[in-house]
Amino acid sequence: MRPFFLLLCAFTSLQAGDWPQFLGPQRNCTATDEAVIVGSAEPEMVWKRMLGSGHAGAVVSDNRVIVTHRQGGEIITEALASADGKAIWKHAYPTTYRDSFGFDNGPRAVPCIAAGKVITHGPEGIVQALNFETGELIWSYDTVAELESPQGYFGRACSPLVTDGKVLLNVGGKNAKGGAGIIALDLATGKLLWQATDDEASYSSPVLLPEYPGVSAFFTRRGVLLTQVSDGKVLADEYFRAKIDASVNAAAPVPCGDGRLLFSAAYDVGADLWQWNKAERKLTNVWKKADTLDCHYTTPVYHDGHVYGLHGRQETGMTLRCIAVADGKIAWEAPDHLQGGTLILVGDKILMHSEAGELWIFNADPKKFNLLQRSQITRAGHRSHDAYSNGQLYARDAEKLVVLKVK
Repeated sequence: MRPFFLLLCAFTSLQAGDWPQFLGPQRNCTATDEAVIVGSAEPEMVWKRMLGSGHAGAVVSDNRVIVTHRQGGEIITEALASADGKAIWKHAYPTTYRDSFGFDNGPRAVPCIAAGKVITHGPEGIVQALNFETGELIWSYDTVAELESPQGYFGRACSPLVTDGKVLLNVGGKNAKGGAGIIALDLATGKLLWQATDDEASYSSPVLLPEYPGVSAFFTRRGVLLTQVSDGKVLADEYFRAKIDASVNAAAPVPCGDGRLLFSAAYDVGADLWQWNKAERKLTNVWKKADTLDCHYTTPVYHDGHVYGLHGRQETGMTLRCIAVADGKIAWEAPDHLQGGTLILVGDKILMHSEAGELWIFNADPKKFNLLQRSQITRAGHRSHDAYSNGQLYARDAEKLVVLKVK
């Protein structure tokens, strides 16, 4: 458990059941220290809160929910009481961001709670640190003004990763010193500590290798990238992206135990499994397969030697699949097609919030697909990643955040 401790020590207010960052406490779509989900009862509505635009999911820590959204010409970050949704504080800053394709103009990146701070990354490229208790601005860093971070197709979407007193981001920038595709900001001051690579920004967010403290994994626009957290030294750099320009890398790398990482993308890219060898400081490809688990934007879930994810493009329909990590073999495929969704593992159950606004609860069982519960919980047409904390699911759509007790 030592590697996980090193990651979690940054989250000074972290309590049992908290969900303080994108993909959860260990950044692997997995809830920890939670009661087992039993039975198949309908989820119970606890409270709901109207929100502005955006695709950024909520985070939860110390009985507070942090949400970021857009209202008019402002990006707003709010702290709400997890028990009833009552407002605690609110912070706002002006924005002129407009999506290049006329889609949602709100924030995409999920905030991160760490060391008494809330770190946000706006679609226009502003990174901010707010006081977790009061919402007061501590520092702000403009990745466009400082690093010429480009807007790309759909704005900045990388959710901050905080570790070892640093805020890690894929911003695809540059300055007089050279490439700043990957950067580290000082958590206390917002100062740029290091920059690395010429890689363009993707819509994926970085993770840490649980077994190897100090190594971060990014899925950039170019492909697979491992860096040293302390100084940004590139440890591995592998090309893994679509041949066409009109494509995205969006799913986060998936740690699969023993230094293994799964990367996956749509647009005829596919999935591949990599093995990090600490002694040799080398990343080796274990297997690569197309049309097995081609993830458009959903980060898959790893559990007990298997990965569960959504295969295919959002525009043409996706299927829920389970594949074996050892060789990429498809274990099963669910019968229904989907537009998309996001996944959370709670014990041996997986919660999927689909783009249709449905909550699916099914067993994390490689032998067969067993759907236990299917309920309408939000409106359709949304892609934000849910949070799960102390038995409650925090899900949003285009107009509101809903909080449900999952039994």
